[in-house]
Amino acid sequence: MRAARHSRLIVIAATVVVIGLLPSTMDGYHQGLAARVAIYFIAILGLNILTGYTGQISIGHGAFMAIGGYTTAILSHDHHMNLLLTLPIALAISFVVGLLVGLPALRLSGVYLALATFAFAVSVPQLALKFSKFTGGSNGTQTDTSFSHLKLYVVSWICAGISLVLAWLLLRGRIGRAFRATRDSPVAAASSGVSLPIYKTLAFGVSAAYAGVAGSLYVIATNGFAQPQEFGVILSLQLLIGAAVAGLGSLWGVLAGAAFVGLLPTISASVPLIGSAHGQDVVFGLMVILIMLLLPNGVVGLLAAVGRRRQARS
Repeated sequence: MRAARHSRLIVIAATVVVIGLLPSTMDGYHQGLAARVAIYFIAILGLNILTGYTGQISIGHGAFMAIGGYTTAILSHDHHMNLLLTLPIALAISFVVGLLVGLPALRLSGVYLALATFAFAVSVPQLALKFSKFTGGSNGTQTDTSFSHLKLYVVSWICAGISLVLAWLLLRGRIGRAFRATRDSPVAAASSGVSLPIYKTLAFGVSAAYAGVAGSLYVIATNGFAQPQEFGVILSLQLLIGAAVAGLGSLWGVLAGAAFVGLLPTISASVPLIGSAHGQDVVFGLMVILIMLLLPNGVVGLLAAVGRRRQARS
């Protein structure tokens, strides 16, 4: 047990060192790609708290990212607020909206909850078109200032690190135990004194807050533009795919899920497919199917299986 803990600490320390040294070896374009991985990391981490730890399926996290992104864009463009100061505001607003969405979701579960969050993901970009006076409509709105690639990289990964630490602290305590009890057996959790409405709604709020911060950084990463088409249903599906690749119910595989979602579209775009105008989408879809077949429990499931085999041999 102690050896496993030491190994985990060594891996974490090595990962931190690599992330810290990586930007010095990359140009601006690749720094931007790496920052996008950090942004997906934050969003998938929040979704994993909701789906992996409380068992509530959501296909609407792209909408929470839109709320955070538009918060940053509007505050920066209309009120000339510093971009860094908009991050906690985006977090707070998204948290409140997440609580509000979580309240009616208490009556839903399984596929019905998934469909309700899907409707939410469809509706929010349409609201941006409806209130074009504030959001710029289909043309979107742009932040007053922008970050360089290096600054975006640094800010994104600092936010990702803080998000991971906060999630670990949250899930290792009483709230985390209540989340897992809610996921494993709601009846047993309720009989043990766990208030299901409170913890289910709280999970929605926390998850939405993470998505709001990710959406704020996402807008900064896209040259400061917040546009409805950037936050469509496809974004929500990508986050869900990333959570599945990472492995639901674990924090340690989120980096792999974020790298998969953040980098695969760029990599697949370079794969030539004769006779296909959508080669990138084809390659991305095939890779998702392949990963789900080979790693049904995600990267964390693979690492757990390898660990069990090593223990059996020793």
